[in-house]
Amino acid sequence: AALNQATRSMAIELKRHGVIVVSLHPGTTDTDLSAPFQRNVAKDKLFDRAFTARQLLTIVDGLEPRHSGDFFAWDGADIPF
Repeated sequence: AALNQATRSMAIELKRHGVIVVSLHPGTTDTDLSAPFQRNVAKDKLFDRAFTARQLLTIVDGLEPRHSGDFFAWDGADIPF
């Protein structure tokens, strides 16, 4: 909840400077950090780092000022909070 509030607050504060602020959920990415949890993740939902980076950059490239303060999943879906 704190990260969500920080995103919203930064979006409001930085809007006057033309800065777009969002939160991004990368999905489960194959890293050392996620290794202990991977056995419960479907193979098609465990992403390699290159895929994750491409997905997040695609989302960032498509952002418009109206998106500021929002939270997006790895596939571009809006995550309500």
